Amino acid sequence: MTATLIDGKAVAASIQQKVREEAEMLKTKYGVTPGLATVLVGDNPASKAYVGSKQKMTQELGMYSVGVHLPADISQDELLKVIRGYGEDPKVHGILVQLPLPPHLDQETVLGAVPIEKDVDGFHPINVGRLAMKNREPLFVPCTPAGCIVLIDSVGTKIEGARAVVLGRSNIVGLPAAFLLLHRNATVTICHSRTQNLPDIVRQADIVIAAIGKPQFVKAEWLKPGATVIDVGINAIPDPTKKSGQRLVGDVDFENAKEVAGAITPVPGGVGPMTIAMLMQNTLNSAKRAAGLIK
Repeated sequence: MTATLIDGKAVAASIQQKVREEAEMLKTKYGVTPGLATVLVGDNPASKAYVGSKQKMTQELGMYSVGVHLPADISQDELLKVIRGYGEDPKVHGILVQLPLPPHLDQETVLGAVPIEKDVDGFHPINVGRLAMKNREPLFVPCTPAGCIVLIDSVGTKIEGARAVVLGRSNIVGLPAAFLLLHRNATVTICHSRTQNLPDIVRQADIVIAAIGKPQFVKAEWLKPGATVIDVGINAIPDPTKKSGQRLVGDVDFENAKEVAGAITPVPGGVGPMTIAMLMQNTLNSAKRAAGLIK
């Protein structure tokens, strides 16, 4: 039986519509327009595209968008000055520093300069630390992992008591996704490049989140029949039938895996749209907090 396709575009559109409505309410009733500032360093084409799409969505939802595009050779002091400027701007409720940064910049210092109450990416060390602890609540959760959990919930998969496997241990996706599952009372295994007997471990999972950056790495025979599979990977592989000469695939062998899984995200159209939707939700929540509507 073919798996249920988890439509990230539809789920994201629903979230964005609610954000649009709440942003309008904030503006009309409280005189507060949620604002997002983007900071792009250098000319990485993918980063430029990501930032552009985030700015466009911010505007489409009726929110305030401001951004700066800085040269790749900017000094760390100058970059920190820009971030602090946005930190002091009352019109800005969220600051997004697009990663990766050029190698001469210290990422931890830069992310730590974003005020915790404007850290809508959820990358500030204090927010990450709170996420990693019991009985602590971060102000913001990283957008992609948060979107993964929403997609799991969207198909009615029970997280509490489930066995979950997260493939990948990055600070951006793998580790926060594991913490979010743990907080929902799943039994979580984090797998990585040194994990032994990987297929056997994955085969025990009711929930699989794949975020390792290897195209079609997770095979159908690795999956437990009926598992919910969230594919975070976005990889370009050669395809002579396409005008560009390539196509996008995930970290999971989708065509075969969908015949085993109970529910699965496609690539593209699965997790990708959720990342921006959750960023918009975080920015809205920051504005609501600034207006005293939430703690």
